[in-house]
Amino acid sequence: MRKKTLAVTALGVTAALALAGCAGGSSSGSDQGSSDSADIRVWLNGTDTPDAARDYLKTTFESEHPGSTLTIEEQFWTGLVDKLTTNLSGSDSPDVVEVGNTQAAAFTSAGAFLDLTDKYDELGGDDLLPGFVEAGTYDGSFYAAPYYSGARLVFYKKDLLANAGLTVPTTLDQYISNGVALAQANPGVSGIYFPGQDWYNALPYIWENGGEIATQDGDTWTSSFSSPESIAGLEQVQEVMTQASVAPKDGNETDPQVPFCEGTVANLSAPSWVKGSILAPADSDAPGCPDQEANLGVYALPGKDGGAAHVFAGGSNIAVAAKSAHPDLATDALEIMLSDDYQTILGENGLVPAKVSLASTLGTDDVATAIAEAAANAKLTPASPKWADVEASGALQDFFVSIAQGGDVKSLAKELDAKIDGILNS
Repeated sequence: MRKKTLAVTALGVTAALALAGCAGGSSSGSDQGSSDSADIRVWLNGTDTPDAARDYLKTTFESEHPGSTLTIEEQFWTGLVDKLTTNLSGSDSPDVVEVGNTQAAAFTSAGAFLDLTDKYDELGGDDLLPGFVEAGTYDGSFYAAPYYSGARLVFYKKDLLANAGLTVPTTLDQYISNGVALAQANPGVSGIYFPGQDWYNALPYIWENGGEIATQDGDTWTSSFSSPESIAGLEQVQEVMTQASVAPKDGNETDPQVPFCEGTVANLSAPSWVKGSILAPADSDAPGCPDQEANLGVYALPGKDGGAAHVFAGGSNIAVAAKSAHPDLATDALEIMLSDDYQTILGENGLVPAKVSLASTLGTDDVATAIAEAAANAKLTPASPKWADVEASGALQDFFVSIAQGGDVKSLAKELDAKIDGILNS
């Protein structure tokens, strides 16, 4: 369960980091240089980065820097902002950190990352994903490079769809009705898997009905969950959560391949790279169900009027901590992670590479086709440096849990707007 005390701590991301001496984002002078030996600590989040990429990073770095080592420390996405806020401002800061693209602005604006402007061309330059470059840039300086991207796709069980006499949906309404029908025909199975805290998958319903998350007028942000358009989308979300999903009403979106492989999910909306988790070998650290490959289908979430829906453009940025004791070595590790060889491994595992020129590494299969469709309409969360504070507060998660439990959508949305307005405009 989320600890409220940690959520409160995250509301002061900018202040906490600035007071700790991170402001400015430059090296503190403790740089030991690439020639000195050190252990470089790289924080990667969740299991999205495949083992092949992790092995390549460690092997390549250590072969290029004899005497030095590289240690990958896996972090949880849940509570990440809180942990970064604490560790990036401390004396034991990691050297390289992965952050979600919606979280980057909170840390770039606080000076938590090393200024990489003079390394922009070496890291990929104009070949880097432009939207993620923008997310990692603050006040004209480049702090956090793109790491990978990936729009959400719908993975489904072909046999369950066929047995119910259903076809791949072409509109959002049909997607919802399919999910309800599949849940009714298969007791104990989610026609559409939708745990209560999964606000990422709720956004397309809002956007497809003409709603927005928050809008900006000058320096003022206005949360828009209670607009008529957003309410229409949220009511669809509640229909799915209560009639098509048997996922935990207070659960989150972590490791969705587990219920999918257990046979309790018919349709799963998840980032494109989840295919790798679903088909992970049985002897891997996080085994999937590779025996289900022939039964695994995929399509882009359909929009309200057909075509691909507006989905959340997930993904990460990668940065060197401003308080890294070895910024040169850390930057070398970052360069390896942005290299063509490393990014090709990501592409071959379903993650959209950080470089536009490597898009072909995704292949030409049904997943690659669906990614192209979904990415064309993908959207981001509000471009506010305080948006990470909104995520860390738990307000979104609590809101959607209440919806999943059958709460009144309109009154809950008004309460959420008040909370978000207070955070974004504080």
